[in-house]
Amino acid sequence: MNTSVSNTARLLVAGLRALLVLTVVTGIAYPLLVTGIAQGLFPDRANGSEIEADGKVVGSSLIGQQYNLPPKDGQETPEPDLKWFQGRPAGGLGTNSVNTQYDLIVSGATNRSADNAELLQWVKDAKAAVIKDNSVAGHTVNPSDVPADAVTSSGSGLDPHISPEYADLQVHRVADRNGLPAERVRKLVDEHTEPRTLGFIGEPRVNVLELNIALKELVAER
Repeated sequence: MNTSVSNTARLLVAGLRALLVLTVVTGIAYPLLVTGIAQGLFPDRANGSEIEADGKVVGSSLIGQQYNLPPKDGQETPEPDLKWFQGRPAGGLGTNSVNTQYDLIVSGATNRSADNAELLQWVKDAKAAVIKDNSVAGHTVNPSDVPADAVTSSGSGLDPHISPEYADLQVHRVADRNGLPAERVRKLVDEHTEPRTLGFIGEPRVNVLELNIALKELVAER
């Protein structure tokens, strides 16, 4: 009987000792080590890849934003503010998904198949809207000009980038709305086009938030 109690006590003490050691190592030392390395070598990324403008944080280079007009009374879906470059549809197309405003609580697209009739109609409607919004006096957007990322969301629904083709498609509209020469706005797009990572990973891309910050500065200089 005494031997059994003694063995049980030893096992409990060993278990508590192991729990204490593992708590210190994995719950305190390791997180502090990783945090210290991240802050020392990659402080920008470790802190959320924040983007600043006018002395304050306005977003992250990793998370997309929408640029809409203030909603009118009774309006469920706000209209895009067409003086800004627009990003990809958030989490799908319009109100068809769980993520319509780059909501960070959820991430995902429509979960519909490519031949889904409702999805196809959403794409057609989105394409018609892109053509209408970006056709201005002296410049008409053709259906063949609309790239895929203008009418579809990314897999996460939070993509902060658009293709250079979609950015170029918006140049005339942005220039017209802001009273700027189209060539100057196109140059702005070129200056903010990022190449493939390491020259072969991914596709060329434009960060919409960074582009719009530069556009705001350009308008202010004018």
